[in-house]
Amino acid sequence: MTISLQTLSSSQACKDALGRIQDRQAEMVETVIAWSKVNSGSRNLEGLAAMEALVLEAFAPLGAEVELIDLPDGEFVNEAGDVVPVKNGRTIRIFKRPEANRKVLMTGHTDTVFARDHAFQQPVWLEGDKLNGPGVADMKGGILVMLNALKAFEETPLAESVGWEVLLSPDEETGSLASAPILTERAKAADIGMTYEPALADGTLAGARKGSGNYAVVVRGKAAHAGREFHAGRNAVVRLSKIIGELAALTDGRPELTVNPAVIQGGVAPNVVPDMALCRFNVRLKEPEDAVWFETEVNKIVAAHDVEEGYSVHLHGGINRPPKALSDANIKLMDAIRACGAELGIAIDYVPTGGCCEGNNLAAAGLPNVDTLGVRGANIHSADEFVCADSFAERARLSALILMAFASGQLDDVVKAKV
Repeated sequence: MTISLQTLSSSQACKDALGRIQDRQAEMVETVIAWSKVNSGSRNLEGLAAMEALVLEAFAPLGAEVELIDLPDGEFVNEAGDVVPVKNGRTIRIFKRPEANRKVLMTGHTDTVFARDHAFQQPVWLEGDKLNGPGVADMKGGILVMLNALKAFEETPLAESVGWEVLLSPDEETGSLASAPILTERAKAADIGMTYEPALADGTLAGARKGSGNYAVVVRGKAAHAGREFHAGRNAVVRLSKIIGELAALTDGRPELTVNPAVIQGGVAPNVVPDMALCRFNVRLKEPEDAVWFETEVNKIVAAHDVEEGYSVHLHGGINRPPKALSDANIKLMDAIRACGAELGIAIDYVPTGGCCEGNNLAAAGLPNVDTLGVRGANIHSADEFVCADSFAERARLSALILMAFASGQLDDVVKAKV
């Protein structure tokens, strides 16, 4: 596939709009530095509200409609093994021309993995053009790429033929549990999806993605004095250790399926038989049918230990992101984006990944999408997160050209394959 600016209607207007993106490069870097200083960890509602205000101010010049969607409370298993409610922020929906024949859904998130009390709070410059800071790549930088691509697109006559919709979730980093129904609903109303997770530092994009599930297994036994009444107790830590071994043994039970027992809590003192223990674990799976196999096996493990005298075992959680397989329509979209990159002198390659994101949700709803259209960066989810600062204009130009090509009908094969 070849995509050329010369073949676009209003080609000169498109070239001029792409050129003006480069003029906003410094502004984008300044903005991401300011946004990075606003802690918007998934559970920091005040920080999320502050980011919401900044985003709405930034998108206001586009003249789009805005809907702020309250999300239901979630659930969390606390350190005592009890299920407690947790508050979520709001999903931001910004949309324009919903009546258009061609529709694109652009998704991202305002939350980061860094809690209000995390030590990583301030951006700093590293060597070269690398900017280190919370959310600079994942994905406050991505939101700015999205915004500036839309600004350029709206400067062209082509924009009148496309209805675009931006969804920014406040809970992506905790699995999009509350926002998932909205993602599914809006995906079904679109023709293509564009998601703004960061690309790799070398510009490589994600292709197929594994699915993921997060769980907590809680074991309750009976407390007793470790010296006087040891045999009257029921040691929840020991019971949990057996369960963890069986969970870990499920790894490779299906090709490329992995189980990661990651967080263990329990017990109060060495001289007390512990009456509660819990383990938080994650599963990654390659094929949709693997979820059924895994959950069947996990439930067998839980049931077998739950019937042991003096113990109760409860499982919480589930598969929250199904695997992202590459449909024919998705492959065509990936090829079209590669062609857009070639027109701009940007080499586009794809690699499968064990990570997951909202692109999984969109694909499960039948929407072909590419989900790493944000800035180039690396070391996300750590205090070493960085963005390649020169990638802001580069990636915004890429997304703007994708929108222009979509508007001009050069991605119609993707839409036809979707049906």
